[in-house]
Order: sequence, then C-alpha cells, then structure tokens
Amino acid sequence: MLKVILLLRGILIPKGMIYMENNFDVLVVGAGHAGCEAAIAPAKMGLKVALVTGNLNMTGSMPCNPSIGGPAKGVVVREIDALGGYMGKNSDLCQIQTKMLNMSKGPAVWALRFQEDKLLYKREMRRHLESVDGLTLIEALVTDLIVENNTILGIETEKGEKIYSKTVILTTGTYLDSRILRGHWSSQEGPDGERTDKGISNALRRCGFEIQRLKTGTPPRIKASTIDFSKTSLEPGSDYVWHYSFDKGYDSILNVKVPCYLTYTNQEIHKLITDNLDESSMYGGVIKGIGPRYCPSIETKIVRFQDKERHQIFYEPESLELDQTYIGGFSTSMPVEVQDKMIRLLPGLENCEVVRYSYAIEYDAINPLELWPSLETKIVNNLFTAGQINGTSGYEEAAGQGIIAGINAGLKVKGEEPLILKRDEAYIGVMIDDLVTKGTNEPYRLLTSRAEYRLLLRHDNADLRLRHKGYKVGTISKEQEDRLNKKEAAINKLMNDFNEIKIKPLFADPILIEKNESPLHESLSLTSLIKRTNISYKEIKEMVYAQGLSFDIDYDDLDEVLLEVEINYKYDGYIKKALEQSARMRANEDKEIPSNINYDDVDNIALEAREKLKKILPKTIGQASRISGVNPADISVLMVYCEKIRRM
Repeated sequence: MLKVILLLRGILIPKGMIYMENNFDVLVVGAGHAGCEAAIAPAKMGLKVALVTGNLNMTGSMPCNPSIGGPAKGVVVREIDALGGYMGKNSDLCQIQTKMLNMSKGPAVWALRFQEDKLLYKREMRRHLESVDGLTLIEALVTDLIVENNTILGIETEKGEKIYSKTVILTTGTYLDSRILRGHWSSQEGPDGERTDKGISNALRRCGFEIQRLKTGTPPRIKASTIDFSKTSLEPGSDYVWHYSFDKGYDSILNVKVPCYLTYTNQEIHKLITDNLDESSMYGGVIKGIGPRYCPSIETKIVRFQDKERHQIFYEPESLELDQTYIGGFSTSMPVEVQDKMIRLLPGLENCEVVRYSYAIEYDAINPLELWPSLETKIVNNLFTAGQINGTSGYEEAAGQGIIAGINAGLKVKGEEPLILKRDEAYIGVMIDDLVTKGTNEPYRLLTSRAEYRLLLRHDNADLRLRHKGYKVGTISKEQEDRLNKKEAAINKLMNDFNEIKIKPLFADPILIEKNESPLHESLSLTSLIKRTNISYKEIKEMVYAQGLSFDIDYDDLDEVLLEVEINYKYDGYIKKALEQSARMRANEDKEIPSNINYDDVDNIALEAREKLKKILPKTIGQASRISGVNPADISVLMVYCEKIRRM
C-alpha cells in the first residue's frame, strides 16, 4: 500500500485508508509556495483542509534561487503577510541576509529581498503546517481528478485511492509532465529529481482545458570552499535587519549576515556559448516550451543582447548547512561538457568543484484565460489553480496566487462572495488581472512597471491596504486587527501633530545645515520640514527631542508610523493624483456585465472583440476594457447594451 502520512495538529499518525472516507472542504494538490499558502488560508477560516503532495520533505522547497523578494515581488510577500499568509514570517525566520532595494529612489519602488537558508526554510514551513489546526498533510502522488457534470469531487492517487473534497486547488508548480534537459539529453522528472506524472495533465485535457508547454531553468551549484571569492566583488546585505511580517516575534533563527558576491561574464564565455549554440536544448530544437523573458538563460542573453560585453553573475549562499553556492544569472541548457568549460571561465571558478550542473525544465500549464478572477476555473466548478500551473514564474507570484485561491475556495464552501483584489489595491490584484484578462504565452513575472498605481501599492502600506480584508474573510485574528486599528489611529494623530508642532530655528538649524538644507528664519511646522528633500522622519525625531517634545501615540512602533506620515506628506500631490486616476478606473470596475449576456447579440462591435469577450467572459466593463483587441468603440457599444439588458 502507498505510504501515507497524515499529520493533524502537529501529531504524526500513520494511517491506512481511513482518511479516504472523510470529505474535506478544501483539498490542495502540491506543497510548494502556492500550495502552502492555499492550505493555510482556508484552515485559518475554520475549514477542514487536506494538503496532498508526493514528498512531504519537499514542502516549501526552493529548487531555484535561495532568496525571497525583489522588485514588485517583495511587495507581494508583504501583501501575503497582510492577508494572513506565512511566506513573510517564514522568510523572516530563515533569512541570512536582508536588503532593501532602490532606497535611493521613491517609495513606489522600494522592495525587500532576503537571502534564505533554503534547508531551514523547508523545515520551518513544514513545522508550521503541522501546527495549523484543521490542516491534514497527506503524502501521496496524485494522478487523476474526480470530475462529474463539470464539477470537481476530489482526486485519485497512483494506487487508486480516492480523496473527496468540496473544492480542489491545483498548485503543481513545474511538476506536470515535466522533463529535465541538458543539451540533447532529457529525463522525465521534476526539480531536484522528484517524480512527475502525466495523470493530472491528461485529466485536465479530458475536461477541455488548453494545455501549454512552458520552460524555465536553474543555474549550476558550486562547492563554496573551492571558489576564489577574491576575484569577485563583495555584495553585503543591510546593516539594518528588515522584516517582511507586520507581526512581532519573527526574528532570524540563525542571526547571521552572510554576504553574496558579484562578478561578470566575459567574451571568452560568450564565444564558447556562440560556438556551441546548437548543443543547447533551447537552440538545438529539443525544448518545445517557451522560456521566461525576464529571467532568461545565459545563452538567450548572449543571443538577444549581442551588444552587451558582459552580464552580471551573482554567487549566493544556499544554506549554512551546505558547502554550496548558487550561480545566479547563469542558468543554461547546455550539455555538461560545455557547461563545465563555461563555468571555469567565470572569475573565481577556475578550479571549482561542481555540485550540480544547470538544467532546463519543461512542464505543462493551463491557459490562465480559462480562470475567473477568483482563480476558480471556468471549465470545472469548484476547481481552483494557483502558481506556475497558471503560467507564472517565481516563488512570490505562486504564493500570492495560493493565498487568494485558498481564501476563495474557503469562501465558495461558505457560500460567500469571492475576494477579488483590484489593480489599485494590490500587486497580487495586478498579477491576477493580467493573467485572467490578458493571458500569457510565457512564464509571467511580476514587475513594478506592470502596476499603474504603484505609488499606492507600496512596501510600507500593505497592511493598511489589505489586513482589514484578511480579517473580514477570517485569515487575520482579532488581535492583529486591533493592532492595525491602533496603527491607523496613530498615523492620523501624527498627521495632525505634524501640522501643529513647530520647531524653532535653534533646534532645527544644526540638523538642517548638516543635511545641506537651508536654515530657518522662523519656527516651522513638522509638515513643512518633512517635505524638504534631505529630511526624513529620523531628522524630525532629532528636532522634536532636541526641543524637549515627544510623540504621544498608542502604538508599539513609532518609526513605522513616522515613515507612513513622511511618505503621506512628501508625496502628497502624487498620491492624490494616483487616487484620482484610481477613482476614474473604479467607475468602470464597478459596472458589472450581466452574467446572461450573449455577445453574439451585441451589434456593431469588432469581430476580434466579440471573440475575445466570448472567450474571457469579463466580469466588469473595466476588465473588458483591458482585453487586447477590444477598443474604446467596442466598450462604448458594450456599455449601452449592458444598460439595455438591465432595463429589461
């Protein structure tokens, strides 16, 4: 019999087939970053949840880069935390380096990026899952879906055992009919040599899903003790220890600061790649799937950017338990013998020992246009999908979809309306709207430039934007909600205090002169002072304390509140403009398209627009307006027709 491990409330209990008789509210397939969040959310909502995966030891694994965050992605991690997810907390616990990117620029593009101890990250994520009430972990390989009358009823394992559930969430990552490729060699397996299967892909095809083939890859791993780091540039983290989580008590377990290192490719490497391009799986015709545009292989960089003399390469530690370094930016699908020569041309790797060579991986994904904004599929009722099965790339994008799919599966069970985040509310909302409205034919990566309201979707205010929503659906506790209410009250109080408190020149001028700002001729309000270019809340604190004043708020983190006040005042005009644009967008977002509309009956819209509208079935006029091929004239006609239906 298939070995099945059932873990409930942290107790390890070997089981036979007893659990097969129990219906779950939510069943999640896959325990990657999407699956973990998809399972935690509905369990916190008080539902009975099962998480089924082929290998519980791979729970929360990081098969590619040993880091969490980056531009846009770091904001997503904070949004996950604001909604009650666990990725941010686990990242805080397992980080070995923290860094805030783009601090020299405006707050719209600030983003955290942490180096993680990937072995610790896996263990801590599993430990947390085992502690979640109502969540059962099952080790089994899922090979089929139980679907009747276009409704999911459960899943079937490779041994023919059936598990039934009211809703199912597929978070299969890159494990759907996946192939590992190096040169003209390939093997039917998933990341890190894990098992893969065609069963779920075949089941989805039988249901009528459009399956697309995508490709990604991972760089080589090098024995760290064999690298000459003196030939590279040191890339240290921040002296200040940042946190993803808005909640207290999630400090680094290891309490270390480990550096990364920077180097570059050279013309010798470029020539070697060019001379052997036909040996690459990508360029030799072996790979059929489409690779990621924004995280390309090194050979794709050489081909696409022939004017570039060199490309950045980062050497990143993977774990304090491993003598192993990740060669960031150097993924390739070249055969081992070519890779070996490429690697030894990189500075510091001339005499290195290779732990694992790079590979490409090809896998199945669905067309995200077949999803509702709730991440429930349009083809099969009560079936949700999240992560790379939806055509995305990256741990953070996967986790962001996972928590939304988990929440919405829970809300579906409860008979409540789904949680749909709008484009001006969250990067997660931007990502999901892009996927279900525009689709993707390559692994989608979230970028700051994709968010038209990015000044509203900042790193610092994710809790203010989303935590009340988490409380409403049941993923945020009363204690967390109360703390947020105190923070909001503190911000409002300090916004008023900044207008009323005036600083005398005696206490302001020494600090202003040090910061290359003009001294005062008379007392000025904190509001006027904080708007100066070189003055931050830290200087404001110095001035206030120097004058013998203080800030009186009922909140446990003064700096957190002061930063919010600083941004609100410094970028007041820009924020107001963004809010006005958002309000205009919301006008169309609030105009729902009747569910019984027949687009064939809508006269005077373009043929392409009609076909796109029939395929995507937008929920609102706003969503319809973002569909490629639907122009403003089509939207005008559609709005008139929708109004006609409402009057009937």
